[in-house]
Amino acid sequence: MTEGPRALLRRHPLAADALLAVGLVALELLFTLLTPREYWPRPLPATLGWSVLCAAPVALRRVAPWPAVGAAVATLALPALTGDGTTAQGVTLAVLTYTMAARRPARAAALAAALLWVPAMVANALAPPSVALAVGPAYLVLNNVLLGLLSFAVGRVVNARRAATRALRERARVAEERQRSLAEQAVADERRRIARELHDVVAHHVSVMGVLATGARRVLRRDPDAADEVIGTIEETGRAALRELRRLLDVLRTDAEPVAELAPQPGLAGIDALTEQVREAGLPVTLRVEGTPGPLEEGVALAVYRIVQEALTNALKHAGAASAQVRLSYGADALEVEVTDTGRGPRPEPDRIGHGLVGMRERVGLYGGVLRTGARAGGGFRVYARIPVEQPGPLAA
Repeated sequence: MTEGPRALLRRHPLAADALLAVGLVALELLFTLLTPREYWPRPLPATLGWSVLCAAPVALRRVAPWPAVGAAVATLALPALTGDGTTAQGVTLAVLTYTMAARRPARAAALAAALLWVPAMVANALAPPSVALAVGPAYLVLNNVLLGLLSFAVGRVVNARRAATRALRERARVAEERQRSLAEQAVADERRRIARELHDVVAHHVSVMGVLATGARRVLRRDPDAADEVIGTIEETGRAALRELRRLLDVLRTDAEPVAELAPQPGLAGIDALTEQVREAGLPVTLRVEGTPGPLEEGVALAVYRIVQEALTNALKHAGAASAQVRLSYGADALEVEVTDTGRGPRPEPDRIGHGLVGMRERVGLYGGVLRTGARAGGGFRVYARIPVEQPGPLAA
């Protein structure tokens, strides 16, 4: 899409200010041509040259404001050398005063105004008055004071308006972010409420299934037909519970999370492949298993896998040249997992909480376990988790 002239000039301030300087020179020529020839202070070519020289600082007013002020002050010696000043010179002083007042802090703008107008008033007071104007030095000094104050005041008003506009935009942005945050919080609260309700429904279905399974087991030999009917009811209830559980997961999934894949979740069997991948990535890892593995819930196995995965990932990131060890200990009532490394460990950052450690703690807390993380006494980092293991048994009535 082609940009308009105004947008193009905003993107190229030097070109825009150069056009403004050209306009000042053209204005000077127009005033000269409209003035009777006998009142011209100098020939037309000289007037054109002095006008270009006096208007040149305007082209630098935004890209190099202080050099532009210095160049404008240097041109104030021209009236003392050539007789009268130019219209472009007075307009240049006003434009630079406005620019500094509109774009700079108050002290810098006041300093620039003093640098521009004090020498101008001194030059007008010392230079002889023009014959064509027939006015005294006091009039010229008063005219400079009024023009300088007006330019400075207009610039400060524009500066204040721009500051107010920026403040309003910032407030609007903060309000919009707050509104978005409140909306997201409301959605999250509603999703949690729905999740609690669906959890109650799923828990009710599972409880019914347990009661029906106990009854079916008791009447299976005496009344196979009744047991078959109860088992059919269990089947329908299980399907209903599964449907509600899928809805529960859909509610808990955020908009940024992808749809869950149908691949099975990893478990303890995947820890061997995980340690092999870490070895190939450059971190020597040994796996030690103590005790006799027993049947585990899939959720517990997944939690152990994620803990080992996160701990080894952190060791790869922060340990440096080191080695790591993974220990799995199967006990009668608990499963212990410990991941240690001999590296330097992560640097302490009190203002930052790692999501990995938070995720470990949440997984372990879900099954009533404990998690301990921190630096080792002999150097390195240690992640230890102990998760209670419930022995499978027959359903109680």
